[in-house]
Amino acid sequence: MLKAVIVDDEPKAIQGLTWELSNFNHDLEVIETFTEAEKAIDYINTNTFDCLFLDIEMPTMDGFQLLERLEKKDFAIVITTAYNEYAIKALKNQAIDYLLKPIDSDDLEETISRIKKHDRQQNNTDKFDQILSSFNQKFNRRKITISTDGKLVFLEESEILFVESDGNYCTIHTTNTKKIVITKKLKEVNTLLPDDHFFRIHNSYIINLNKIKEFLKSEGYVVLENGHKIPVSRQKKSDFLDKF
Repeated sequence: MLKAVIVDDEPKAIQGLTWELSNFNHDLEVIETFTEAEKAIDYINTNTFDCLFLDIEMPTMDGFQLLERLEKKDFAIVITTAYNEYAIKALKNQAIDYLLKPIDSDDLEETISRIKKHDRQQNNTDKFDQILSSFNQKFNRRKITISTDGKLVFLEESEILFVESDGNYCTIHTTNTKKIVITKKLKEVNTLLPDDHFFRIHNSYIINLNKIKEFLKSEGYVVLENGHKIPVSRQKKSDFLDKF
């Protein structure tokens, strides 16, 4: 029997989902429900279960903020939302499912099938990283979520100067001179950064376009606010100039 937790600020929404789960599927049991995010966080971080049904729009703390504060990441997450399908279609390829309110019984059955296939032994940190990044971009939350040293680091776009590749590792250079080393290839980091503000200017570098001070055309370098010079590859030069 799968165990589920529901977090939604609307009691009627909780009642409806609980009824659907109990009446149409006998493989899943709702063990706890919460209308307050803070209480839900305390419970989630200290208990074991299989699935979290999480609402996004809540008054004191939205679902995104709740995700950021979770210490436990060994369960399936299903987003329940009233956002239209177009707004969340891009999230379908992530390691997460969603249910559009009002919840359809057939969709719920599909979701439960995915929950059953969820492997709680896998390392979900990178998947959380991708999920949060995708949410942030889709709903204009401008935090960049990076996993490193067993924790999640949340950066403002304006804090990132550039990212430098070293094979299977990358170093994120920030405005306060702090360097964050992560075990990701540059192409993976590139998917986490919004392309309206960041650009892969070279095989080894991604820069924050808002941090460019000069472009030295004859030398093929950009100069960032901190004085750091980054090479512009010949293949990227035309696309780079199109950004301006």
